[in-house]
Amino acid sequence: MKIAICTLGCKVNQYETQAMERLLRARGHEIVDFAQAADVYVVNSCSVTAVSDQKSRQALHKIRRQRPGAVLALCGCYAQTHPEDMRELDVDLIAGTGDRTGFITLLEQAADERARVTAIDRVFDRREFEVLPAGGLEDRTRAMLKVEDGCVNFCAYCIIPYARGPVRSLPLERAAEQAASLAAAGYREIVLTGIEISSWGADLKNGLSLVDLIETVCAAAPGVRIRLGSLEPRTVTEDFCRRCADLPDLCPQFHLSLQSGCDETLRRMNRKYDTARYLQSVELLNSHFDRPALTTDLITGFPEETEEEFRQTLDLIRKCGFARMHIFPYSIRPGTQAAKMAQVPKAVKAERARRAAAAAEEMRRSYLQGCAGQTYPVLFEQPKGSRFFGHAPNYTEVLAGTADAVLHNRIRNVRITGTDGEILTGEILED
Repeated sequence: MKIAICTLGCKVNQYETQAMERLLRARGHEIVDFAQAADVYVVNSCSVTAVSDQKSRQALHKIRRQRPGAVLALCGCYAQTHPEDMRELDVDLIAGTGDRTGFITLLEQAADERARVTAIDRVFDRREFEVLPAGGLEDRTRAMLKVEDGCVNFCAYCIIPYARGPVRSLPLERAAEQAASLAAAGYREIVLTGIEISSWGADLKNGLSLVDLIETVCAAAPGVRIRLGSLEPRTVTEDFCRRCADLPDLCPQFHLSLQSGCDETLRRMNRKYDTARYLQSVELLNSHFDRPALTTDLITGFPEETEEEFRQTLDLIRKCGFARMHIFPYSIRPGTQAAKMAQVPKAVKAERARRAAAAAEEMRRSYLQGCAGQTYPVLFEQPKGSRFFGHAPNYTEVLAGTADAVLHNRIRNVRITGTDGEILTGEILED
């Protein structure tokens, strides 16, 4: 069969789609683009916001109109968290976020029998990590390796624990096997991803933590860059930093989730740290790594946020000196505690987002300007304009060489000569 998959949402969804595509190909199916004619269409959905739910519904309705004879399937977080919505959708197969291998079997049955099936499990009963084939798309330089699933933080604005269930960890030996396999396949960089990778090992109850996993993956794939997904600030301890700094292949880019720079707002969010602990994490990383790239997420206009609370947030982010920030005006997620709180007017949320973005842009330009004169090993990916595009270990974007050079998936030392505030430019040094 020809099967097309539309993926919405986070890197975990992207990883799981790629794994399903590999499994489908192994069973003799052809994967085609979602815009092409296919026998089966799958929407791998996101439910992090109400807008995400709407995007899933729109994708389903559009395909049903355009390809009325095709089998239509929905999986992912939206299906898992909102089974009551499924009655209104004209879908042949509905499944949640678990048992991706079983989902493929159900997909084949739906196509053969044209019988409608709903397969939603009890998410909080899950205890085992589903090991899926790791890998990326053809001709990519970077592969994702999912090492954890689930979250038990229950932040006031987030529905993901209800979509993914409790923490489950990829066993250490399987992580090593998959990392070694990716290295053998030619990938030059592996990104450790999960719903909340800082919780890796919590369910194993053997004393292992995320830093043990990082050391194991680095040892299993020597010479391959290892990049970390989003970290919870409490993960960053003196021991964590000391051990990570001893790993030459670990990329010095750390995404520390912030969400707010005000203690009172963090309390309402039900975050598990305060600003003092966050700043401690920033200081530890800066003391163990040479100009690490610190990145973060920020929500503006969280329910009940005052102007003074937002001012405290602006003060904190400037202290941190982030290399990049992702800034989001708060969006109501029905079914969460925050949705019941007093809401900040939409215009105020947007205005605060603009002010935070201006501070973020100033910090980003400052960080990039500080890269001038440095030499970085750049992993090149593809031509861009007249030059070749790649990423330095700190995940800054770099242009160097010429577009017709043979640089794809190669790492070359580049001396940075300048920046336009968005991207670095440089000269490739002779080996």
